Amino acid sequence: MTHETIAPLDGVRVLELGNYIAAPTAGRLLADFGAEVIKVERPGSGDELRNWRLHKGNTSMLYRTLNRNKKSVVLDLRTEAGKHAVLALVAKSDILLENFRPGTLEKWGLGPEVLNQANPDLIVTRISAFGQTGPLSERPGFAAVAEAYSGFRNLVGDPDRAPVRVGVSIGDSIAGLYAAFGSMMSLYQREARRRSAAGAVPLAERIIDVALNEAMFSMMESLIPDYQAYGVDRQRVGGRMEGIAPSNAYVCKDGASIVVAGNGDSIFQRYMQTIGRPDLAEDPALQTNAGRWASREELDQAIGEWTGQLTAPEALAALEDAGVPAGPIYTAADISMDSQYAARNMIQKFNVSTGEEILPGVGFPGIVPVIGEQSLPIRNLGPDLGENTEEILGGLLHLDAAQIDAASGREEAVRP
Repeated sequence: MTHETIAPLDGVRVLELGNYIAAPTAGRLLADFGAEVIKVERPGSGDELRNWRLHKGNTSMLYRTLNRNKKSVVLDLRTEAGKHAVLALVAKSDILLENFRPGTLEKWGLGPEVLNQANPDLIVTRISAFGQTGPLSERPGFAAVAEAYSGFRNLVGDPDRAPVRVGVSIGDSIAGLYAAFGSMMSLYQREARRRSAAGAVPLAERIIDVALNEAMFSMMESLIPDYQAYGVDRQRVGGRMEGIAPSNAYVCKDGASIVVAGNGDSIFQRYMQTIGRPDLAEDPALQTNAGRWASREELDQAIGEWTGQLTAPEALAALEDAGVPAGPIYTAADISMDSQYAARNMIQKFNVSTGEEILPGVGFPGIVPVIGEQSLPIRNLGPDLGENTEEILGGLLHLDAAQIDAASGREEAVRP
């Protein structure tokens, strides 16, 4: 098998009913590795992500990125024809992804029991703010709210200021990762039972319930055990990590900042020697991480004085020679020129339509994880709205032109 044809999920079909970021992220991960992902979008506007960070034209680079390797089908779920088409696609699919507010599919007459009648083997992966059960289940909420509920937002930023948000939709993305993992876990269970003739997987075990707040909460390490065992309530510590020192960002003579993680016991010794502070390396109080955390202000001041005398490349070269983990803080421009990303095919270039013009050679992030030493090639960027409607509804479901118009909302659009 060549690098271009590595597709572990070839033969798996996914029906994506999701909007925004969470479910589309799960769909993208499955599509990246060969699954056929059919993205269902509403007539007219499609996924709202098409207009997020839209700098030109009618389809954003964000949409093109998160919906790569998929097919776009327009269906109007307000119509019976649209619902019937969804159920017909369900009958031919392995996994359904959705991230609507709980109860929405049921309101449309497409709840899990109905889907199960159409396909008793279907895996139904549901993403919502707080999950499908519990007192908050019906509450709407984007990832920003879920991140706050998880305890994550309270730890981001400086202690003397209000909590801040990281610059990407981290809650949605992590929920998407869990949704993809849960889908594959359930798919493996289904196939394992088939091989062992153990019988079908019950519907309850084929419903994967991902909550945004829980996805973020699961990333919070020992936040709760530390609190319940010792009464330690972690707070924001800026660029540091609670209980770990010295590990921070430092400004260099040229104005650039670098990140240095010198918190390992043996690394700390080399680190302090490198910055010309053997006294700190030999200090008995600094031989453990707990002691270094207690003296974090003194350590950061000493390190900052050293970096302030060197340019970022000079400081990084000295730290690399000493075996101290360190690196520059990259911008998009830095990543675009980086040889490591290039060597692993992590920036892949395409000519991209904005809907108004073609932009040549635009780089997009590659596929992770790597198989075969380099990132697998992206097959296609996020499709134009309804680009594959005829292919799927006509070729897969064998609907005629009139039926396709009815299911996709075109029939209603042309009525006087």
